[in-house]
Amino acid sequence: MANLGMKTMLAALLAGSLAITAGGVAFADNVRTFDPAKFNQHIEKRVDKALTGTDATADQKKKVSGIIEQAFTDMKPLHDKRVENRKAMAEAMQAPTIDKAKIEALRQEQMKVADSGSKRFTQALTDAGDVLSAPQRQAFFKAWTDRAAQGHHKRG
Repeated sequence: MANLGMKTMLAALLAGSLAITAGGVAFADNVRTFDPAKFNQHIEKRVDKALTGTDATADQKKKVSGIIEQAFTDMKPLHDKRVENRKAMAEAMQAPTIDKAKIEALRQEQMKVADSGSKRFTQALTDAGDVLSAPQRQAFFKAWTDRAAQGHHKRG
């Protein structure tokens, strides 16, 4: 994994950022409707589809799915914090007077949360990459990134 090419690393980072966005959608505002089992099935299907056409074993697919599922589970509190920060920012901006120090503190906190999420998902991507051979990893990240980009364009 130490000899990732720049193109592969950029694809991994793009996949990570898109996955974080997808994670935010998965943990949407109405948390009561979130079903972890369905979400895990969704991840398993995405991994299986991304590894279709490779010689990845069922064990490899299961390990990669587990790594990504755990990352999203770990990132759930970060999503909650982002939602909380957005609400606080909206309140601060709508206050009768603007408290620039408070707004800056909220912005800094939001950047810390984003950085934590990025670090966690990047770790998951590298862990998943360690499970796969170089050709499997390249095919996986290309398919995952292509799929995530298509989904992103449909929403935006």
